Amino acid sequence: MEAFWIRSARIWGVLALTALAVWLGMVVFYAPVEKVQGVVQKIFYAHVPNSLPAYLGFGLTALGGLLFLITRRESYDRLAQAGAEVGVVFCTLIVVTGPIWAKPVWGHWWVWDLRLTATLVLWFIYLAYLFLRAFAYGSDATKTFASVYGIAGIIAVPFVKFAVELAKGQTMHPDDPAKAGLPAEMQFTLMAGFIAYLLVFAYFLSRRLEIAKLEADLQERLDP
Repeated sequence: MEAFWIRSARIWGVLALTALAVWLGMVVFYAPVEKVQGVVQKIFYAHVPNSLPAYLGFGLTALGGLLFLITRRESYDRLAQAGAEVGVVFCTLIVVTGPIWAKPVWGHWWVWDLRLTATLVLWFIYLAYLFLRAFAYGSDATKTFASVYGIAGIIAVPFVKFAVELAKGQTMHPDDPAKAGLPAEMQFTLMAGFIAYLLVFAYFLSRRLEIAKLEADLQERLDP
């Protein structure tokens, strides 16, 4: 699986660039200006699609960690770490673009809304995972502990996903776009964003796995 991702990196890159160009054109020229929020609502198309790659990255961290614990194969540990790194990138974009949208709409950069708070906690969980890997590099005990931590951390993802429903109306965060009955132009633009961001995720992941494999090969040559 690792070899496939590494070999296909350029293909993912070309597809990602093409999809991003199409998505950006749809955001600017195709998606209508929302009547209440105005043009600032178009941040929505950059904010929401980050969620799926973030969840997918953290899911791969849990999967890679589980497979590493079972097989002790280094490639699965590299998958877990790469998933966390790329997932944190997209989760960071969620945390950054959210306040940019919230300020003109809610009048505040940040409120302790359940979904916002849960997303921030999720970001901290996997940021801590990366710090753990960085400060205790290479030991088998660290990889084992990181695997368990990465598996446990995935519990936060469904909590973030269903935070609006769990809040039972006590939240400023809008409902799931899929349930909001968006006009066709908005739905298609949002879908284009999901596709583009997933392709970017695939490219980032493949390149990170390539770097991790090169680092592992170099370390193997340097070890006596």
